[in-house]
Amino acid sequence: MSAEAVLGPIGEIPGFRVLGVRVDAVQIPDAVELLESWIRERGPARYVAVTGMHGVSEARENAHFRHVLDSADLVVADGMPLVWLGRWQGHDTMKRRVYGPELMETFCRETGSKYRHFFYGGAPGVADHLAQVEHERYGIQIAGTYCPPFRPLTEDEEREVQSAVQAAAPDVLWVGLSTPKQEQWMYAHRDKLQVPVMLGVGAAFDLNTGRLTQAPAWMRENGLEWLFRFCAEPRRLWSRYIVNGSKFVWAVCREHLAPRIFG
Repeated sequence: MSAEAVLGPIGEIPGFRVLGVRVDAVQIPDAVELLESWIRERGPARYVAVTGMHGVSEARENAHFRHVLDSADLVVADGMPLVWLGRWQGHDTMKRRVYGPELMETFCRETGSKYRHFFYGGAPGVADHLAQVEHERYGIQIAGTYCPPFRPLTEDEEREVQSAVQAAAPDVLWVGLSTPKQEQWMYAHRDKLQVPVMLGVGAAFDLNTGRLTQAPAWMRENGLEWLFRFCAEPRRLWSRYIVNGSKFVWAVCREHLAPRIFG
């Protein structure tokens, strides 16, 4: 089925809510088609939130971040729990998650040298490495890269970023700052940067360069990537997956599943 058949008329993207957070019921081919249509329009900057259980959990605790997600032009399900909840709410076209690293790879592969890409984020040198990797794999045009410090930018640094992006004139700006920083950054810059599309893809910077090892495909496709990542980085991720994950499961059971089961 084509993306046009799934999405319907322009502006009518099917979606659902998970704990009050909007999620769009699209797949990777749909997202690629939307990105290309927005680039052709050359309108105001649009941004895409690639979110999963962690993003929804953050939004439950932070009203401003919930507003940031709801203001996004596209919120895709980068997590099997959101896919399962989408199916539960009647969106049977949701077969797979819109995995951030895969979305980047698919877009670069299918569009090749068609567009100019800017990479913002990552540890020192990672954005440059990622740009080089994607250029060698798919022949993409590299508009520029920028590795921000791990602190708020000064006014001079902020002006430098905006000038660099304006001079580079990218079609797509990939942001790798992790959730919720990357979504908040895109929201804050949506009226300041002249770029058709921004995407917050977080760990894709490290995964697509090989700095981090991806979970096996069978784990990614069955909602077990969290276990793989937790085992790799337990000290950093225990709170996200054990504490926040438990809260997420309990809230979903209470707000989504219990009314349907016991209704």
